[in-house]
Amino acid sequence: MMLDFASIVGLVGSALMVIAYAYSNFARRLNFVLFNLLNLVGSLLLIWSLTVHFNIASMALEIVWAVIALLGLAKAGRKT
Repeated sequence: MMLDFASIVGLVGSALMVIAYAYSNFARRLNFVLFNLLNLVGSLLLIWSLTVHFNIASMALEIVWAVIALLGLAKAGRKT
């Protein structure tokens, strides 16, 4: 299997989401803006990757993930 640009973008997106998950588990105090930005950017990169290598289940998951991250950012923005 050869890694193309879309796959690399998807891997970067996945890495950002894993970093966000680890951060949420190990941070002493969670910065919700950072957490949701990592998730949003990660899911958007994966969505872009999925437009090249389409998978309906993954696309649905990433769209929902992006919406949740946007709602989290909106909530964090209202608190400041």
